[in-house]
Amino acid sequence: MFKVKKEYVEYEYKSLRLPKELIDKLQEVAEENNLSFNKMVIQCIEYALNNIKDTE
Repeated sequence: MFKVKKEYVEYEYKSLRLPKELIDKLQEVAEENNLSFNKMVIQCIEYALNNIKDTE
């Protein structure tokens, strides 16, 4: 299950292009959890990577 975290230590800058609908939904969830948009994106990516199934 996805659980919202509040802290991270080290950052590196990257630019991403995301669909507007995805940005809007991420922003909404971030605001509901009192998080920055950036932290919400990080947590979603971590969750996806940790829950990826090996397709081979």
